[in-house]
Amino acid sequence: MNLSEHFTIEELTVSDTAARLGIDNSPTFQDLDRLKRLAEALESVRALLGYSIYISSGYRCPKLNKLIGSKPNSKHTQGLAADFTCKQYGSPVEIVKAIQSSNLMFDQCILEYYNPDTGNGWVHFGLGAENRRQILTINNHGTFAGVHI
Repeated sequence: MNLSEHFTIEELTVSDTAARLGIDNSPTFQDLDRLKRLAEALESVRALLGYSIYISSGYRCPKLNKLIGSKPNSKHTQGLAADFTCKQYGSPVEIVKAIQSSNLMFDQCILEYYNPDTGNGWVHFGLGAENRRQILTINNHGTFAGVHI
């Protein structure tokens, strides 16, 4: 089922961990409405970058979210966040900087676990009731305001 022109419900709910452990990661109807909002916001990110983006994590039911060790109040559990990369555009650092320089509305854009030596890492893009446009970095040493590598 398409949530927007380029994003499907399957793409925003798939989880290898959930499949492996037999967890039903289906969103509620309320979550589905928020996932549609997220998909539309991701369309704007895709248009900004000029390339398809690869979603590595979208919606997570509370049970799955707890199992992977994420915070209970994660926007992922509400259908309001996705982790992604876009290798055609560039590194996660370049993506966060592009989003920061844009006029896109979002709550948080987080550079997560980026390793400049390997290029590994991803971008967390989250929505909320507010559009704080927070740019953060999280790594093994903690969370920092702004882009830190």
